[in-house]
Amino acid sequence: MSYDEDREDLTLYKVVINRDEQYSIWPAHRENAPGWQDAGMQGLKSECLEHIKAVWTDRRPLSLRQRIEATSSVSD
Repeated sequence: MSYDEDREDLTLYKVVINRDEQYSIWPAHRENAPGWQDAGMQGLKSECLEHIKAVWTDRRPLSLRQRIEATSSVSD
């Protein structure tokens, strides 16, 4: 089976988020991959990607942000 790039993708997607606050999209009809949960947005691929672009303003994983915050509060 080949993918036709010119064919419009009408798949319904959902935005998912992991415990490190990283976002992705997943087909809405499929069960989430382990470690991922729904982030409350469904739509076409382009809509979901635009939503992620708007809400995921700090691309650093949560664990890294917490480590940096802990380090900076120790040095204050």
